[in-house]
Formats: sequence, C-alpha cells, structure tokens
Amino acid sequence: MRMRNIFLIASLLGATAGLIVAAPEPPLETVRHVDLGRYVGRWFEIARYSNWFERKCDRDVTADYSIKETGDIRVVNACITRTGKIERSEGTAKVVDTSTNAKLKVTFFWPFYGKYWIIDLGDEYEYAV
Repeated sequence: MRMRNIFLIASLLGATAGLIVAAPEPPLETVRHVDLGRYVGRWFEIARYSNWFERKCDRDVTADYSIKETGDIRVVNACITRTGKIERSEGTAKVVDTSTNAKLKVTFFWPFYGKYWIIDLGDEYEYAV
C-alpha cells in the first residue's frame, strides 16, 4: 500500500511538472533580406551579451567576414585581452535560409554549429544585430 501511494504521488508530481514549465518564446524574426556582398567586411562590436567564448576579450572586438570560393563565409573573430594579447578564432558560416540570407549557422569547431540570425540591419549596412 505504501509503495502504491509513493508511486501515485510521484506520478502526480511528474504530471504537474509539465504545467509549471514556462511556454517557449516565439522565435526571433530576422530581417527580410541580407545582401551578403554588402555584409562581408569588418564589423566592430559595440555591445554584447556575455558569451563564454569571449570571456578573455577586453576591448576592440571585431568580426571579419569574407565569401569563400565554395560560397560559404569565412569568419575571423578577434579581440584584445586584458593583458594586451590579440586573440583570434577562425570559423565558417553557412547560409541556412537562402530566401533571406538572414539565418546562418556558424562553426568554429566542427561538427558543432551555432545559430547566427540577423535580426536588425541598417539600410546602409551601418549596423547589424
């Protein structure tokens, strides 16, 4: 009898745990179109959410994008650490949504990819989010 009660309580807790979980946020909307020919070049980071892969970066964070012969995008991120050392990492981005070019996946360590979505872009490509 006691095991049955424990099982019943555990089942009820498990069933209600799903109700407590918050509803997922809707996905971010991306810009309608990105001209990759205009997007490539050097970008300067002016603000960010902390990312583990930038933990050593202190200032002068840049991202350089160039189009490879394969059509993929070469990504070179660089920054200066607190000790004055330049940190660099090179990766590859692939366009996921070819209708907009606004959704990419980026890898700095294959086979692991991260989402790279362009959610805002200046009319003259003077800024990107």
